[in-house]
Amino acid sequence: MSYEIKINDRHSTIELLSRSGSQVQVAIDNKVYEMDIAEVERGVYSILLDNRSFNVELVEGKNSKSYTVNTLYETFDVEIIDAESKYQMNRLKDEGFDETVISSPMPGKVVKILVKEGDAVMAGETVIVVSAMKMESEYKVKQDRIIKKILVKEGDTVNGDEPMIIIE
Repeated sequence: MSYEIKINDRHSTIELLSRSGSQVQVAIDNKVYEMDIAEVERGVYSILLDNRSFNVELVEGKNSKSYTVNTLYETFDVEIIDAESKYQMNRLKDEGFDETVISSPMPGKVVKILVKEGDAVMAGETVIVVSAMKMESEYKVKQDRIIKKILVKEGDTVNGDEPMIIIE
């Protein structure tokens, strides 16, 4: 199981490699750590790593994917960025910012392409439909544009952030 997390302004990838009781092996940005983690009281954890002991308090934030992490000397804001979070962030982007590449924030399957290269499209017009996480998402242009290049075809599987259509 792999997660992208944001700690203050830093992004990291964390992958749970194995777990047996309190013994945990994780990869953080591809560096492997073996540690012993025990919840000593609700929301408070004792972590043993390289013969050093750390106490960490997790306080849930405004939703189940954001936390404040308190250690003895420091406090960190932590956010779990999963496929749903990436999707929501992409959908909530500033409407005034117009990109020249249309891509899906998560892996999915191209269901329908509603334009062809050279087409002039109006602001708000849907150009491609992608199915991801059991739901279909319509991707629209934010301003009047011309379709420069279509990089996928219907039925293709796309990776997260893979360019699908280039507009000018």
